[in-house]
Amino acid sequence: MRRRTALTLATALALPGPARAQAGFPDRNPRYIVPFPPGGLTDIMARILAQRLGEVWGKAVVIDNRAGGNALIGADMAAKAPPDGHTLLAITLTHAVNATLFPQAPYDFRRDFATVSMLGSLPLVVVVNAERSPAQSLDALIQLARTRTLNGGSSGNGSPPHLGLELLRRVSRAGDNIVHVPYRGGAPSVTDLAAGNLDVMVSNLPECLAQIRGGRLRPLAITSAERHPLVPEVPTVRELGVPELEITNWTAVLTQAAVPAPLLARLERDVLAAMADPDTAKRARDAGFQVLAWDSARSTRYVREETDRWATLVTEAQIKPDS
Repeated sequence: MRRRTALTLATALALPGPARAQAGFPDRNPRYIVPFPPGGLTDIMARILAQRLGEVWGKAVVIDNRAGGNALIGADMAAKAPPDGHTLLAITLTHAVNATLFPQAPYDFRRDFATVSMLGSLPLVVVVNAERSPAQSLDALIQLARTRTLNGGSSGNGSPPHLGLELLRRVSRAGDNIVHVPYRGGAPSVTDLAAGNLDVMVSNLPECLAQIRGGRLRPLAITSAERHPLVPEVPTVRELGVPELEITNWTAVLTQAAVPAPLLARLERDVLAAMADPDTAKRARDAGFQVLAWDSARSTRYVREETDRWATLVTEAQIKPDS
């Protein structure tokens, strides 16, 4: 036994540094930083993935919720962690927008991170108050926006619901008739819409699903390319002739760009295997996600495309951070 142990140790020490690090990975509990509060959509997906990765690695993956600063605080912590593969970062469309919204951020989103995998996507849904809004369709809402002022809520400046509202403003050519009302989170904005204090939202679907099913909100259109199984009766914006209103929120897992290539490949392989697990995929779908589980190369291209796409809207709409 001692001889085998000595041979194993000697073999490991003879490996190059990156290969040796990969062979012993993980040698402690990895940390998965979620720059949002517990219970949110990004946190849910991170916990689903972390559980399966912990089973595969034999080391519990610790979820570290670091909310605040428009998701900058957690991202900065991840950027500055040792590039040894033991720190993962959960991101969403918010981070792609932040690359333009916060030019003085303490990290460089495009340079400092490597995308391990795009995990899943979530549609947004155009919703109005079921009792108070006269709009029975997306076209009727667009026509209404051209004739009167509508207060549109969101979970904050630069958030996916805010971007969706800006797209609605553009396709309706309503200009200042659509007034943006930012909230600190999706839940309070949806609650105010259901109470009649707002006129419209382009909300993350899971955040307003209970109010839709309860009959308090009327869904007019889903902003994804295909209908969603949780609300199959709601048409897509493309079906309704308004493809310009397509917007999808998403979540991906990142690590530092300085992580050695063999270790990044190991992370990619293990994350893809975890997301391919039937129980893991089902849990993600039940939470409202379309499971993507793309490889690192495809995921990297998509994140870059999203960063560039929304940089244009942020600049043209003169979107500023929350004060």
